[in-house]
Amino acid sequence: MGEKQILIAEMLEMQRKFIEHEREHGLDQEEYWLDNEGHPLYNYRKIYTEKANRLVELAHEDKGSSR
Repeated sequence: MGEKQILIAEMLEMQRKFIEHEREHGLDQEEYWLDNEGHPLYNYRKIYTEKANRLVELAHEDKGSSR
């Protein structure tokens, strides 16, 4: 499995866990935007964004383009 496929699988799993948490516990904006260590979504936005950006970089590499 290539890096792109691994990133996509990881991102989908992160989304699944996010939705599961939201359905079970609800989610308010403060909880989402404030990175509280120990929370199940701690660093979610940062990690997800890093993976998404890497995926974009890989897509550009495949097409020989740049951002």
